[in-house]
Amino acid sequence: MNKFAMFGKLTAHSGKREELVSLMLEASRSLNDMEGCELYIINESVDDPDVIWVTELWHDAQAHADSLKNEQVLSVIQQAKPLIAGVEPIRIRPVGGKGLGV
Repeated sequence: MNKFAMFGKLTAHSGKREELVSLMLEASRSLNDMEGCELYIINESVDDPDVIWVTELWHDAQAHADSLKNEQVLSVIQQAKPLIAGVEPIRIRPVGGKGLGV
């Protein structure tokens, strides 16, 4: 399986999580028509009021890399930067399960 997946832990500056979530949800709508994006979910941490997790699944690593060249994606990144205190990307390798179509 050549799918590309990752979890992204975004830590917002104190009190800015709601604004960051709103921005990320708006941005996720632009991915509906993006080739190669199979899943993009914004999650709020239950245990930390400043953390959100982004769950991503792409057709392959190239589709993810190509998304980072998209003008809309680059614009969202620039808008989000002032709200973010820290980023921790966690690359994972899907091996099977419900929803993967294998």
